[in-house]
Amino acid sequence: MDARQSDGISVLMFPWLAHGHISPFLQLAKKLSKRNFSIYFCSTPVNLDPIKGKLSESYSLSIQLVKLHLPSLPELPPQYHTTNGLPPHLMPTLKMAFDMASPNFSNILKTLHPDLLIYDFLQPWAPAAASSLNIPAVQFLSTGATLQSFLAHRHRKPGIEFPFQEIHLPDYEIGRLNRFLEPSAGRISDRDRANQCLERSSRFSLIKTFREIEAKYLDYVSDLTKKKMVTVGPLLQDPEDEDEATDIVEWLNKKCEASAVFVSFGSEYFVSKEEMEEIAHGLELSNVDFIWVVRFPMGEKIRLEDALPPGFLHRLGDRGMVVEGWAPQRKILGHSSIGGFVSHCGWSSVMEGMKFGVPIIAMPMHLDQPINAKLVEAVGVGREVKRDENRKLEREEIAKVIKEVVGEKNGENVRRKARELSETLRKKGDEEIDVVVEELKQLCSY
Repeated sequence: MDARQSDGISVLMFPWLAHGHISPFLQLAKKLSKRNFSIYFCSTPVNLDPIKGKLSESYSLSIQLVKLHLPSLPELPPQYHTTNGLPPHLMPTLKMAFDMASPNFSNILKTLHPDLLIYDFLQPWAPAAASSLNIPAVQFLSTGATLQSFLAHRHRKPGIEFPFQEIHLPDYEIGRLNRFLEPSAGRISDRDRANQCLERSSRFSLIKTFREIEAKYLDYVSDLTKKKMVTVGPLLQDPEDEDEATDIVEWLNKKCEASAVFVSFGSEYFVSKEEMEEIAHGLELSNVDFIWVVRFPMGEKIRLEDALPPGFLHRLGDRGMVVEGWAPQRKILGHSSIGGFVSHCGWSSVMEGMKFGVPIIAMPMHLDQPINAKLVEAVGVGREVKRDENRKLEREEIAKVIKEVVGEKNGENVRRKARELSETLRKKGDEEIDVVVEELKQLCSY
């Protein structure tokens, strides 16, 4: 039976409050809604408001936005009920408020009583609430299998070397990852949250990846956790869904094919002044044209000119474009003038680079990004900018890797591999989603 003709199933989708999680959850919601699933999409008002304006009329009946209200805390007003632009020191407070909203979420579950809950990695109380109502719950991981297998290995086989030598982190990166996963203010650690979320997933977990790049890591994490991993593909937003940015497109149209780089470090990491200076000088030294998206934390009044090296913007002329706040990333990456993607290697950005066939200049900052950067190199679609012995970025190294990846002879293998992988993904279409639909239908009829 064709998945599109299946009996209607209602699903409550509940991502963590980060854009890098909300976006893939929303794309999965759209895919499922086209296959006769009715979707309730739950998040805080500040996260739902931008979605409301971008959901086309075709989804108005199949995707319903459901507001989750977090408790009012003096240091966390409603505009901070999201990680997008959140000052880093408030992250523990946001997690605490999220946990405190669990009774509100339970009430939503009781009221809607969906056939299925699809939830994220930080809210073990969500599948517990679903279980109490006999609602099956499936975890959806919006990070890659390489990270999941690395973390599962360290949890279940402490002291034993990770079996895939290409994925290796220096001690300081492992230390930073461990510190992030440890509990804050006596609360449950992110490591324990993630483990509980995985354990409470009914029969399998969904994961945002594809076997062509992560087959052995998928198999390994399944073996370690005894949990089947069902891939959903890259789940990228259509470039047509993005707002217009006429000046950027006009600038790109003037450039030669594959001659420029796009520079972006995501919506939730803010580079330090020192890092920004090295990146700026590295771009200048490379002599490669570029578009650079620069972001500052919400509420910080920083002038772009003051954050960049003196005279930088003046010296650029038409060779570079610095955009503050937002740019249509998928439109840019899909443009023929882009020949490289200077990226922090957030998982969605890695997927986008691969889908559009743009070689990645990896500049990981924290969390899963160093592991994603190692995978990018292992797959052969990018090169990592190495840091010095003090973990600092160096402008000369930045310039060297950009030049190599975009135009030099020793970067040809990377460029070729990026093109080949893009073609493979294009041919695949929505194969993974068809499998996901069948798995979810079977679970709901179990």
